[in-house]
Amino acid sequence: MAALGQTVVGYMDPVFVNMMEELKTLLRYAFQTGNALTFPLSGPGSVGMETCFVNLVEPGDKVVVCRNGVFGGRMIENVQRSGGTAIVVEEEWGHAIDPQKLEDTLKAHPDARLVAFVHAETSTGAQSDAAALCAVARQHGCLTIVDTVTSLGGTPVLVDAWGADAVYSGSQKCLSCTPGLSPVTFSAAAIERVKARRTKVQSWFMDLTLVLDYWGATQRTYHHTAPGNSLYGLHEALRLLAEEGLENTWARHRRHHAALKAGLEALGLSFVVAEAARLPQMNAVRVPEGVDDLTVRRTLLQEHAVEIGAGLGPLAGKVWRFGLMGWSCREDNVMAALAALEQVLPQVGHGVEAGAAVAAAHRAYAAEHLRAAA
Repeated sequence: MAALGQTVVGYMDPVFVNMMEELKTLLRYAFQTGNALTFPLSGPGSVGMETCFVNLVEPGDKVVVCRNGVFGGRMIENVQRSGGTAIVVEEEWGHAIDPQKLEDTLKAHPDARLVAFVHAETSTGAQSDAAALCAVARQHGCLTIVDTVTSLGGTPVLVDAWGADAVYSGSQKCLSCTPGLSPVTFSAAAIERVKARRTKVQSWFMDLTLVLDYWGATQRTYHHTAPGNSLYGLHEALRLLAEEGLENTWARHRRHHAALKAGLEALGLSFVVAEAARLPQMNAVRVPEGVDDLTVRRTLLQEHAVEIGAGLGPLAGKVWRFGLMGWSCREDNVMAALAALEQVLPQVGHGVEAGAAVAAAHRAYAAEHLRAAA
C-alpha cells in the first residue's frame, strides 16, 4: 500500500526506467527464467492470455488446447478469435491434464503449431504437470502457451526447466499485488515465431514487436502510458517474494494448505481434486447436499468478514473455493475461516462438532512444527 501511494513519476523518467529494469530482473526470478523478454503487461491476466495468443497464432494455425476447467475454455476462445483452429484435449474438471492424451492428439494432428494449457486451473484447484506437457509438445515441434495465473508465487513455476515458450500470470493472486498487471515471459523461439509472422498481429496494443520498443533493454520508445503506481506495487510485491525466497514461499503455502485441509475435512467437506493434483493455494470443496451455496457465502462475508469463492461454469452452486494466496496465506486467516464455518454450517442444517475444525488445524500445524524440528 505504501508503494502504491508513492508520488507519480513520468513513465519515461530515468528513475522510472531504472525501476522497470529491476522489475524485469525480479520477474525472471519469480518465473525462474533467463528470458530477456520478461515484463509486466498493462492489464489483468486475461490480457496476458490474449497477448500470447494474438502474437503466436496466425489465421489457419492449428492449436492444441488442453481444457480441464473454465480457463482452458477461454484459451479456445482466444484461438478462434485469432483465426486459428482449436484442437481440444478434454479432461474431466478437477483432474490434471493427461500427457498421454496430448501425445495422442499431436500424433493425430502433426501439423499443429502450438500447445496451450493451464498449469493451475483456478476453477477447480487442479495442477497439471507442466514439465511433462511441455516435453510432449516439444517432441512434436510445437511451441507452448502456459497459464500460471494462480500458480506463480504459490507453487513451483520453472519456465526454463519446463522449456515453456509463452507464459503469463496475474499480479493479484499469489504475488499479492493489486489487479491490473500481467507478468509475461517469452522464450527466444517464441520471439522468432512472432518476428516471422506472415500477417500483422490483430491487436496494436498487444503487438510484442511494438511493446518491445518500450520494455526493451536499450533506449525506450513511447508505446502507451504505463500504470506507474501499479508497477510500484508490483515491484514491492516481487521484492518481498525475493526476500522470503521462492522455496520458503512454496513451503508456506503447503503448510497452511495442510492445516486448512485438515479443518475442512473435519467439517465433513470433500475436495474436488485428488491430493496428488491439488493446488495448495486454491482449495475447492463440494457444497454439502441440501446446503445453499449462496446463503453460506453471504453469511460468511456479512457476519464474519470471510469471503470465499463460488463455483464457476458447471460447478456453479456446487463447490466453494478457498484461496490461500500470497499474503493471505497465514495461520490467522485459516483459523478465522474455519471458526466462521463452524458457526455458519449448523445454521443451514449441516451439523458439525463444535471446535473440531479448529482443533484439526491446530494438530496439523503441530505436526508440521515437529517435522521441521526433526
